[in-house]
Amino acid sequence: MAKPNFQYEKRQKELEKKRKKEEKLKRKLEKGNAPDDSVAAEADDDSSDAEQDSGETPAADK
Repeated sequence: MAKPNFQYEKRQKELEKKRKKEEKLKRKLEKGNAPDDSVAAEADDDSSDAEQDSGETPAADK
């Protein structure tokens, strides 16, 4: 019968813990940055206004 590889199992558990910890930190940072995302959304709105202005230029030539 084959001998179990406990080092492999331990390493997999460590990697799983590390992955979960990183995901938790990422969620925590995203939650903390929620107000910053709204500012970014407003900046996107400004860029869409600029695109609309460029669309009005040919109409002004009439």
